[in-house]
Amino acid sequence: MSRPLVISDCDEVLLHMVAPFKAWVEANHGVHFSLQTNNFAAAMRHADDGRAVEPARIWQLLDGFFDTQMHAQPAIAGAVEAVGAISDRADFVILTNLGHSYREARTRQLADLGIHARVFTNQGPKGPALKAILEEYKPSRALFIDDLPEHHHSAASLTPEVMRLHLCGEPLLAPHIDCAHKAGHAHARIDSWDHALPWVMAQLDEDVRPA
Repeated sequence: MSRPLVISDCDEVLLHMVAPFKAWVEANHGVHFSLQTNNFAAAMRHADDGRAVEPARIWQLLDGFFDTQMHAQPAIAGAVEAVGAISDRADFVILTNLGHSYREARTRQLADLGIHARVFTNQGPKGPALKAILEEYKPSRALFIDDLPEHHHSAASLTPEVMRLHLCGEPLLAPHIDCAHKAGHAHARIDSWDHALPWVMAQLDEDVRPA
């Protein structure tokens, strides 16, 4: 008999990314990072003259961060313990929007922090990748966790049977993200693992059926 399946994003759900990225670009690349909206690119300006950082340069910096700084990404509070608890009840996999060349590095990065899980890499909306994962695992029930509302919209459109939790564990980012729950694309919005874990475990209970 198939087990339940939890498919989770990584950055800002399991690991901090914005905070260490901010520290790195400000210390090493002459970039001031101040997130005032959900527009990541608009947060980045050259420290010397205040000019917006060019899009091509932003992608270079992001690649440079993941090439050299993945070791500097700490776990979100409670995430490691939550994954351990969930893994006792369900299969747990990662669906992360990184280039496919980073899959092994992301797997090692998570394992070093105590999260041992299969990693799926993806580009763009996550609905198609989520659907493919479901077709492979054929779980008894499934739950998707992500910090970005657009991925919940994509998931809701292509895999409406999946329970969806909007979780952003990064305080620098969480206040600026539109709520997928309010938009009707997620079943809940919970930004701390202390409160999210009981909700997740309830969805995995044998007596719970997705609405």
